[in-house]
Amino acid sequence: MSSSSSTVDDKFRSPLLAVSGGDQDDTSSSPPLVATSSREFRFSSGNPRIEETRGLMHLFSDTTTSNLPVGRKPLLCVLGIPNHMTYSDFCQFCASFVHHISEMRIVRNDEMEDRYSILIRFDSQDSTDRFYQHFKEKPYNSLEEEICRVLFTVDVQFTGYSGSIEHVQSNPASLTEQPSCPVCLERLDQDTSGTLTTICNHSFHISCISNWTDSSCPVCRYCQQQPEKSICFVCQTSENLWICVLCGFVGCGRYKGEHAVKHWKETQHCYSLELETQRVWDYVGDNYVHRLIQSKTDGKLVELNSHCLHANGSCGSCDCSKSGISDTLFDSKVEEIANEYNELLAPQLDNQRSYFEALLQDVKDQTEREISEAVNKAVTQRLAKMQAKLDRCIKEKKFLDDLNENLEKNQEIWKAKILESEEREMNNLKAKDDKIEELEKQLQDLMACLEEGRATEQLPVSEEIKDGTVLKLAAGSSSKTKSNGRQKGANRKKSG
Repeated sequence: MSSSSSTVDDKFRSPLLAVSGGDQDDTSSSPPLVATSSREFRFSSGNPRIEETRGLMHLFSDTTTSNLPVGRKPLLCVLGIPNHMTYSDFCQFCASFVHHISEMRIVRNDEMEDRYSILIRFDSQDSTDRFYQHFKEKPYNSLEEEICRVLFTVDVQFTGYSGSIEHVQSNPASLTEQPSCPVCLERLDQDTSGTLTTICNHSFHISCISNWTDSSCPVCRYCQQQPEKSICFVCQTSENLWICVLCGFVGCGRYKGEHAVKHWKETQHCYSLELETQRVWDYVGDNYVHRLIQSKTDGKLVELNSHCLHANGSCGSCDCSKSGISDTLFDSKVEEIANEYNELLAPQLDNQRSYFEALLQDVKDQTEREISEAVNKAVTQRLAKMQAKLDRCIKEKKFLDDLNENLEKNQEIWKAKILESEEREMNNLKAKDDKIEELEKQLQDLMACLEEGRATEQLPVSEEIKDGTVLKLAAGSSSKTKSNGRQKGANRKKSG
């Protein structure tokens, strides 16, 4: 077994450590710096249920200075990549350097959960340095705070291997013939195109795996994003868990809180799968119901070793030690087991269908009630808004009616005032015209008097006048005449 393990170690160790010989000279120039500035990280790869390779990688310590470490090789390690990044996402992230990459190997770190690391070997030291300077502490995308941690790799050592013997022993034909890519069926030649080895130890061309958008392996469907650990739905324990085959309820076993048994008593779902051993238990028959189990070594379905009645399965007296049953008998047994399964599951599936139909009906009724309540609530809110708007409009209409009434009253008042003003103006004009007419008559009289006075002065003085006496006029009449004359002159000036 030790020789087989060493063969596997050489198989996985040689590609990543096959660096150019020129770098070895650089390494020997400063061995103390390499020894004192390196850190160790344990890693593993492979499907744990089939095979697993463990190792140790020595990385240069991350320094804040811009100087590159002395003795570096064209081998880098990207630490702590989040599991939600698929192979395709990382290939797109470093797409500008893909043509300089010779090999990429994906491993998981023992100290980091939900993360993985990638060992990258480049074709030259210059492209390695440029990759390190370009992607060091660079965010994977603008939506998250995760940054790319790039470190130079000193050495990679594979320390152990676990798995079935048939996976350890290599095929003699594979020693002389290069493996092929499972996608394009071309040879995995690192000199012509870069290769990527997944976390389950399957290799592909980088150009082929970059088009695979799923996080699982295209060959074995092993997913790097492992599901979360199951816990009991009631007590939250993670030990001795059983899952109901019919409804998926996860509960602890009878040696913990017996919540799986309580679920069977409440729902009559009598079949539960033990998560640790993947075996189905029948609570009604109080026994395991299946005859085939999945092997932990290679994942194949094998017959449960319960037919031998002896304590030691390697007895030589019973039929267990013979060459085995014939294919026909084996097929008949498998068919019988399938029929037994069908008979056992049929009534349970009918009950499960009725159970889920009742749940669907309840959900449907609840949905209809919620929709009705939502519609009534929406209609009520809409009606309240419309009523508030109507009240506001009525209030505005009342205000406008009052305003219109006040304006009409004001209009009548102003009309009366305008008529009164027009009548007063007409009376004033009439009085003025009458006064002007009177003044004109007085002016005519005055003019007539003046003309008579001139005519009198021009006549010859007669003898009678000479012998006569002059009589004085009364003072009132003279003053009245003078005042009339002054008033006529003033009116004449005003009219002029």
